[in-house]
Amino acid sequence: MPDRNDAWKLLCEYTQGDGLRKHALAVEAAMRAAVKRYGDAGDDEDEWGLVGLLHDFDYEMFPTADQHPFTGANILCGRGYSERFIRAIMGHATYTNVPRDTAMARALFATDELCGFLVACALVRPTKSLDDLEVSSVKKKLKDKAFARSVNRDDIRQGVEELGVDLDEHIRFVIDALRPVQEQIGLKRLASSR
Repeated sequence: MPDRNDAWKLLCEYTQGDGLRKHALAVEAAMRAAVKRYGDAGDDEDEWGLVGLLHDFDYEMFPTADQHPFTGANILCGRGYSERFIRAIMGHATYTNVPRDTAMARALFATDELCGFLVACALVRPTKSLDDLEVSSVKKKLKDKAFARSVNRDDIRQGVEELGVDLDEHIRFVIDALRPVQEQIGLKRLASSR
């Protein structure tokens, strides 16, 4: 399988936008944490992380439902990524009808939308940080349909159900997973958290 440097080059080749690159980094961090919590014995942290990094790499150039993630899957196939890797990416888009039949695929689906939502929650805080973001605040924002309206709340709920975890627990887990990379994804680290 290609390494992280190869994956980063691929992401940058197809994704010029800073926002989508930051989202990729966020989901990568969440997936690297998720393998330890939701993975099976022998699951590889790099594989899970790279699935997170590359899950939307084709979206900027091929944003329609008939293109994404299908075009990306074809590109990944030609670059040496495994069928399991590609199926996890295909499964993160519900309209592909590719079943999320591995822990990696379920974790990707459960973290993708939530990562975007958590970053949006942090950005509207005076601190612009995850360090003081509480689960209760996130849940309140989830109920506000006008806030971060592009985030699919049904996907967040379905992802938690498929993982078989409590929503509060999963929100806390992903917040904690993103904190170490928050400066890379456009957020701030509070001085008291350094």
